[in-house]
Amino acid sequence: MKILGKPHEMLRRMPEKDLMLVLSLVVGILCGLAAVILSNTVEWIHHGLTAWFRGSRFNYLYLIYPGLGMIISMLLLKYVIKDNIGHGVTKVLVAISKNESRIRPHNMWSSLLTSSVTIGFGGSVGAEAPIVYTGAAIGSNVAKAMGLSYRNMTTLLGCGAAGAVAGIFKAPLAGVLFTLEILLFNISMSSIMPLLLSTVSATVISYIFMGDSFAFACTTSPFVMRNIPFYILLGVVCGGCSLFFQNTTLALEDRLAKIGNPYVRWALCAGCLGVLIFLFPPLYGEGYTDLHPLLNGIEPSYDGQTILAGMLHRPWLVPLFFFLVMVLKVFSMIMTNSGGGVGGTFGPTLFVGAMTGFVLARTINLILAGTNLTVPEQNFVLVGMAGLMAGVMQAPMTAIFLIAEVTGGYDLFLPLIICSTVSFGVVRIKEKYSIYTKRIANRGELLTHDNDKSILTLMHTRDLIRDKYPKIQMDASLGDIMDIVSTSTVAVFPVFDGNGRFQGVLEMDDIRKHMFDQSKFDSIHVYNLMHSAPASVYEDEPMEEVMKKFEKTDAWRLPVFDRERNYLGFISKSRILSAYRSELQELSQD
Repeated sequence: MKILGKPHEMLRRMPEKDLMLVLSLVVGILCGLAAVILSNTVEWIHHGLTAWFRGSRFNYLYLIYPGLGMIISMLLLKYVIKDNIGHGVTKVLVAISKNESRIRPHNMWSSLLTSSVTIGFGGSVGAEAPIVYTGAAIGSNVAKAMGLSYRNMTTLLGCGAAGAVAGIFKAPLAGVLFTLEILLFNISMSSIMPLLLSTVSATVISYIFMGDSFAFACTTSPFVMRNIPFYILLGVVCGGCSLFFQNTTLALEDRLAKIGNPYVRWALCAGCLGVLIFLFPPLYGEGYTDLHPLLNGIEPSYDGQTILAGMLHRPWLVPLFFFLVMVLKVFSMIMTNSGGGVGGTFGPTLFVGAMTGFVLARTINLILAGTNLTVPEQNFVLVGMAGLMAGVMQAPMTAIFLIAEVTGGYDLFLPLIICSTVSFGVVRIKEKYSIYTKRIANRGELLTHDNDKSILTLMHTRDLIRDKYPKIQMDASLGDIMDIVSTSTVAVFPVFDGNGRFQGVLEMDDIRKHMFDQSKFDSIHVYNLMHSAPASVYEDEPMEEVMKKFEKTDAWRLPVFDRERNYLGFISKSRILSAYRSELQELSQD
């Protein structure tokens, strides 16, 4: 009974590597179940709200449903969860770099609940970022419960994120690559096996409960070499669309965030979103069901669903209709997230990529009508999904293998590689960071595959401050401070004025040349010997910036202040190097 009551004690006695394999399997199973719950809950809500629609007169509910889901999510966040859980992938990155891979326990369920309501009611976002946040939270809290180190906690967090992607898409390899590319995870031999176990177990759970069908069932045409130039063109177009997607999202979200009253912001966003979905039904929810005809070469039709359905009966208006859907999906996603809903950009990225591929292919076919040169539209829909994902998320490998796995489209492997590579290259010319990393990179909180930068990001300035240095007054004479100097082991003293404000530093070298001449003890004062600090540091300043100041000034110690310019102590180069070595050993262990 004692063993059954405390199984974690048995686990803790296991060798570390064996323990990580067992825990990664547990995390994968839990993430697979979470993915099943999220997918089924979204489908259940969506079906309950729309399955009974008969005719266009009920479509007016599209004006109401999304806003209702957004306000419910917003109220849950405000009064029940009491936390901001949006932008899940970005928050996982911050947890790794700033919070020692610790994620709050409520994130194991809160993202599932709020995103289910948001998307089920028609919010135009994806479920992938919430499930990634959920999976990462599961991994983090399992590791916390077992008292694991930062390194192992980060590994299990990565297992959770990878398992979540694998579970939601039934794509184990894509889950591993997602963790490697998007979460900027440094894979070692000690972490590759847990990641694989997590993704495979999550995928198996997904297959058991959701069947063995592909996430995006499609009918593709054989790849022909003559279409390579068109796939290159698609990659260029996807790169341009990716820049539009990212820049518009970040800029408009920042602008809407300036609306202080959340209810005013909700009303504005809900109204705009409702109108967009009423006019363009594919914007409702994730929109994946609307990709089915495009992926299978079926002519799309929205008769009876929108007043704009007539556009699809005129050849040249078909690509225009879906071009508008492609552009407006970005705005509808922003409105959903900014208006209080919870969802991610992952799903909309795939949706916009599919629309991009279809619009380009249909336009090419209309231009080349009457000739023998045509392009397979369903292939372009499929490849466009990978192209936009490679550009927006700057993760070409994840894009290639995810789309291949979720569609069974390995026959199009070469076009997937071509389009994703070109799109990624086009984006990197203009933008260094992905939609997930740009904001936190600007704040200096981003871990990268560069070990040096990663270690500096993990180090916190406030943790390295030392206040062992005796304070002296600037108007004191040399004789007044000799007792302090003679009993102290430090090499530098902070100098303050009568009001307690920091004024500069006095180094032992400045004192040494006078300390043996007692005749000068009364005539020489601290202000005669002190000098200004070569630079100062803030307690919350990124360590990379602190190191730049050390390199620029060639100083060995620098004073540290809070943002109100209150003196806190000194940070020394030796202390930084010691902490750096410890972090390097932690990261490098296999």
